[in-house]
Amino acid sequence: MASVTVKNMEGAEVGTMELSDKLFGVEINAHLVHQAVVQQLADNRQGTQKAKTRSEVSHSTIKPWRQKGTGHARQGSTRAPQWRHGGVVFAPVPRDYSFKLNKKEKRAALASALTDRLQQNKLIVVDELKFENPKTKEFAKVLGNLNVTGKAFVVLADGSADVVRCAANIPTVKTAGTNELNVYDIMNAQAVILTKDAVNKIQEVYA
Repeated sequence: MASVTVKNMEGAEVGTMELSDKLFGVEINAHLVHQAVVQQLADNRQGTQKAKTRSEVSHSTIKPWRQKGTGHARQGSTRAPQWRHGGVVFAPVPRDYSFKLNKKEKRAALASALTDRLQQNKLIVVDELKFENPKTKEFAKVLGNLNVTGKAFVVLADGSADVVRCAANIPTVKTAGTNELNVYDIMNAQAVILTKDAVNKIQEVYA
C-alpha cells in the first residue's frame, strides 16, 4: 500500500498517511490520461463559431457583367468567395465538440493521474487548511512553507469557503472540491495539494 508524508501549514512533517492502491498505486495508462484531458478541453469549447457561405450572404443574384467581351474573367455572382463581402468557402458552423468516455475509463484515467503525481513527488497532503484571518497573504505564506512555486491544484473537503476565498486572488492556484476532481487540473499543476479529509473523501468515493 502506498503512503505519503503529511505536513502541516508550516511545512513540518506531522505523520504519514496510507493511500489506496486503487487510486495511488495503479499502472499508469498514458493513453487514457490523454483521452481524459482531450475530452475535458473539448467539453469546454463553445463551438459557436459561424461564418456565412455564399448561399447566406446578402448580395444580388444578377451577373456582374456579360460573359464575353469585357476583358475580365467570367463571373456569375458577387456572392462568390473571391468577391469582397462574398461568402466563405467551407465556412465554420456551430457544432458540439464533446465526446464521451465511459465511467471505468474516467476512473482509470483519474487513478493514473494521481499515481503519476505521487510518483513524481508532486502530491502534497496537509493535515488541514484553516485560517483565523482568511487573507490571500496567509495562503501565499502556506504555499511558501510547502515549497510550492508553480501552478498548484488545491483539493478541499466540504465547508472550505474561507480557503477558496483566500486563494482566489493567486493566479497560479486553482481550488476545487472533491466532487470537482479532474484529470486535466491534476496534470496541469506542478503541485497537487490535498487535505487529509479530502483524501479520505476521494478514497471513499473512487476507491
